[in-house]
Amino acid sequence: MNAMDEGTIAVSGSLIVLLALFAGVIWLQTVLSKKESKWPGLILPGISLGFSLLLVLGLLLFRFSTGTSLWADGELVGQMEQTAAGETASFIATAAVTFLLCNIPTGILLAVYAAFRGGRKKKRALEKMRVQDLD
Repeated sequence: MNAMDEGTIAVSGSLIVLLALFAGVIWLQTVLSKKESKWPGLILPGISLGFSLLLVLGLLLFRFSTGTSLWADGELVGQMEQTAAGETASFIATAAVTFLLCNIPTGILLAVYAAFRGGRKKKRALEKMRVQDLD
């Protein structure tokens, strides 16, 4: 077996593990969405949203913590140039795109939640109509 075949097998194995993990998360979301209370179905989308917010916060902290001041032994030894307006606009665009891309899993989880909760609302409405018809 040559190195190319080993690399292909490693990538294939990683892809299978990732797909199994994704399927497991979707299955867990369907189970949580089917619960009587609406809150369990919002746990995974909330976690996903929290991770995306943390990532954007990390970008923000990195952006504004590097390259502004140079400190040595508690004394300011120099300052770097301030960022230009174009760089700030570029950073905002990068942060927005990062936030949107990181929320793709959140959107998928919310779609699963809405699909299962929407069916539950229709069933409840039909039950109420049946009870009213019996009266």
